[in-house]
Amino acid sequence: MRYDRSTAPLLLKIAAAAGLLFLHLPILLIFVYAFTTETRSFQWPPPGFTTRWLAVAWERPDVWQALMLSLKVAAIATLLALVLGTLCAAALSRARFFGREAVSLLVILPIALPGIVTGIALRSAFGLAELPFSFWTIVLGHATFCIVVVYNNAVARFRRLSVSLIEASYDLGADGFQTFRHVVLPNIATALLAGGMLAFALSFDEVIVTTFTAGQQQTLPIWMLQELIRPRERPVTNVVAMAVVLVTFLPILLAYALTREGEDTAGSGK
Repeated sequence: MRYDRSTAPLLLKIAAAAGLLFLHLPILLIFVYAFTTETRSFQWPPPGFTTRWLAVAWERPDVWQALMLSLKVAAIATLLALVLGTLCAAALSRARFFGREAVSLLVILPIALPGIVTGIALRSAFGLAELPFSFWTIVLGHATFCIVVVYNNAVARFRRLSVSLIEASYDLGADGFQTFRHVVLPNIATALLAGGMLAFALSFDEVIVTTFTAGQQQTLPIWMLQELIRPRERPVTNVVAMAVVLVTFLPILLAYALTREGEDTAGSGK
């Protein structure tokens, strides 16, 4: 079959544009409805535009409470993920033992399973342990999938890190901590930063697992869901959604840039 160079690029461009439009048009609509004068429904085209909802959202104390809870949960869950995910990656990337691939599968399983399955499992575990639903149950729930994100970034970088660098460090008299600080950490730092940013973004907008582990508390995504079910001032929800898009987009973009820049690892190929 002959490849037609004159039409294929145009068709590919049209297909790519259609795919991007399908993915991002709903997000653009959020920005439009954040400034509409209609308060109860998603009317198209909007009857008018106003910026008053920005001030209304800013003055809502329930928005700030939910935002602060989401930021605290995401920060602590990300910190736990950085520690535990890095340790898992270091162990599984270097050690050779029977069942290593099975252990690796168990590590990534929480993010592979549907969120509702993870949520039900965590709720059952907390119930058996008689743990009251609180801030910390949300953190533990989010850490289960944040660890996987950090692990995936760190294990790929560990596998590209040349063993000769570590051996040379030991030969020169460095102990384990010094080797990690001066040799290993500089080589995996961008991967950890990227994994941490992705973990923070995932935790910040998590809904399903939070629903099963939060009890009566409301993170920002849970607050948005409740506002859509019982709307009072629907444009306020869209203003908050617009803020969430911006908050999560920036770390994801930076993580992507860091991951691309870190493709070459010191000592690779030696």
